[in-house]
Amino acid sequence: MGRLLALAAALIAAALIAWADARTPAPAPAAAAAADFSAERAMADIGAIASVPHPIGSPADRAARDVLVQRMAAMGLDPQVRRGAGVEVSRFDPTRAAGGFVDNIVGVLPGKDRSLPALALMAHYDSVPASPGSADDAAGVAAVLETVRAIQARGVPARDVMVLLTDGEEAGLLGANAFFASDPSAKRIGFLINLEARGSAGRAQMFQTGQDNGQTVALLQRTAVRPQASSLTGFVYQHMPNDTDFTVSRKAGVAGMNYAFIGHQFDYHSPSSTPATTDRGTLQDLGQQVLASAAAVAFSPVLPARAPDVVFGQTPGGLTLAYPPAVGWLVLAVSAALLAWGVMRARRVEAFPWLDLARGAGAALFAVLSAVVLMHFTRRATGAAFGFLAQRFLLAQAPRWEAALVLTGLGMLLLAIAEAARGRRRVILLPLLAALLSCLAGGLDVLALEIAAAAAVVGALAYGRPVSRAGAWAGAMVLLLVLGAVAQALAPPAAFVLAWPLTLGALGAAATALAARRGPASLIVLGILGAVGLAFAAGFAHSSYLSLDLPELLALPLLIALPVIWPLAQPDEGAPPARLVGPILLVAGLALTAAVRLNHPYDARHPLATDVVYQIDQDARSAWRVSVTPGLDPWSAGVLKTGGASLTKFSNWRFTRPMDAASAPYLDLPGPQMSLARGADGDLVLHVVPPPGARTIGLRLTSNTVATVTSVGGAAVHLAIPPGKSAGVNWSAAPDGFDLILRPAGPGRLTVAYAATVEQWPAAAPPLPRRPADVMAFDTSDSTVLTGTRSFSW
Repeated sequence: MGRLLALAAALIAAALIAWADARTPAPAPAAAAAADFSAERAMADIGAIASVPHPIGSPADRAARDVLVQRMAAMGLDPQVRRGAGVEVSRFDPTRAAGGFVDNIVGVLPGKDRSLPALALMAHYDSVPASPGSADDAAGVAAVLETVRAIQARGVPARDVMVLLTDGEEAGLLGANAFFASDPSAKRIGFLINLEARGSAGRAQMFQTGQDNGQTVALLQRTAVRPQASSLTGFVYQHMPNDTDFTVSRKAGVAGMNYAFIGHQFDYHSPSSTPATTDRGTLQDLGQQVLASAAAVAFSPVLPARAPDVVFGQTPGGLTLAYPPAVGWLVLAVSAALLAWGVMRARRVEAFPWLDLARGAGAALFAVLSAVVLMHFTRRATGAAFGFLAQRFLLAQAPRWEAALVLTGLGMLLLAIAEAARGRRRVILLPLLAALLSCLAGGLDVLALEIAAAAAVVGALAYGRPVSRAGAWAGAMVLLLVLGAVAQALAPPAAFVLAWPLTLGALGAAATALAARRGPASLIVLGILGAVGLAFAAGFAHSSYLSLDLPELLALPLLIALPVIWPLAQPDEGAPPARLVGPILLVAGLALTAAVRLNHPYDARHPLATDVVYQIDQDARSAWRVSVTPGLDPWSAGVLKTGGASLTKFSNWRFTRPMDAASAPYLDLPGPQMSLARGADGDLVLHVVPPPGARTIGLRLTSNTVATVTSVGGAAVHLAIPPGKSAGVNWSAAPDGFDLILRPAGPGRLTVAYAATVEQWPAAAPPLPRRPADVMAFDTSDSTVLTGTRSFSW
């Protein structure tokens, strides 16, 4: 019973520590000291620019620009609007590009020595269509202005502090691209801090640094207040399809830090992202973190020097540890030595069959693989499809869904550990059953079947007879030691996530002779180490849950929990109460999953997203009412069926899948104007003027000969058009048109397919019905989309 109590105490303590680490600070009032950051003061700026959606090129975007210019002028920053063209070529598809004309705002707080490289604080002031963008990124803009105000209150800084508010980030990092490609002020920047968001709440995370970050991390260690930062996030982010404006400055070689918060992701790019739903504590946390580092840089005569990258992360409680990558091998060596000492001590106390090491490693691997299959099944069992819009069903009930995943994964882990004491092979039936149920829930699930088969094979080898606690625990740590060595060799910035919990577990093994020494003292040591290690794992579990809609990512926190939870979770042979903990948690997780599936989560705070457009094919002289969201909700179905129209599927090059649609009356609206002419240098100039009222236009270019797009809107670009294939350009904010320069290899023919979006429902069409309170327009819903083609020869 003592071991069971120690396990319960460790789990509860870990939850409390993780909860405390995830808490945001209380927002400072508007009357706070002038030199401090105040979320309430910053909220005034959010309210001024985030009352309505303001995407690039819209009247609301220009209004937000003017408000910010006036605000910065009142602060004495001498703001200037820098108009330019920005283009971003996709790093995943070099035949696709986004671009547009942007209005960046640049202001400067003068320093004592204006010849020194400047500190830049960057955020973007545009939003996506339909979202006021209170969090993304009005919160970043407001935090930048409040940070500069607080620096002003502390005196004249040693160097200039530049405020860079970019336009067009949401359309493809356009403002940042324009600034760092051609603005002379870009060369003055020596250190940059970017502020972003992917939600409306949660702790601020410093998730990415510039290159050669040794001194940047040292700055974070000296100045940050309860930071959340690690080299793992930067390593992972570089391999994800996500980007922020910091991507552009980092590529330009500018040192710095990238901050963001990612909680309450239902509000990300959503109409629900308003000042009322933006968490004040989160804003305070973001501002405190940024002000601490920004003030240190602003008042220092020297910038953080370039130094080799370091491995860094936080312990529970917020202590930041950092060391050169090579030290990771030393951490693993210390863990191995402690583990070896624990084995030696355990052999003096009780029998230690060496085969138990292999069985323990196998049981540990089986536990994690089985937990992955169970969590994978629960995701499918919710009934929600995958994708940004489909996931909103889960985001609307995020706490319940996160709890379901954690209980399911942890329950399976504890169940598998407890079964090592009995060694019954029937436990391997659980992942197999979960994989079969996953197939029933959503069709053939090859991934689940493969992981379950691997778990079953490993489990059949690991189970079959009881395994000693000392041997099984040591085997689990040997598994982690091997994985840690692989991570250290292949991905040193990420290896600490395995190495630190392993060190805690090895320390417990050495102190308690692999739990062979019984008694309260050993349980207390194991309970304390368990609480710390599980709190560390819980922090990564929460981050993994928030990062992507991939329950399989939770394998990592389960894996790193093994070294500290095993000696508490494996009961004595034949101890029924302790064996029941895992099954109870597993059943609770599955019950919560059922509750998630059966719940209707949409209400006035979390409305259902709808996206309907009136699409007009100007070539075929036909029109369709189209629903872009996955699944067809009653409101959207009613729109499509207007006038008794029948539902069908609609395909178009701008969609990645067939959409629900119904035919609609054709409306003869003006299309874009296009012309092709030969330039003085022999290149071809395609001049495009979007239809009246169109803020964006997408072009698909197909040529029967080799051609390269070398410039769009005056911005240099390299976009190849393979013969017989296509390249794509999406352009924003060009009511008067833009030029696209092509360099062909010889005579040929160019076909230009277009899709121009006018963000209003056609006046001549039957009006849209009023939406209920629990339904909202999303993205470019309620718009008119004009499509067609033009052909040119030369």
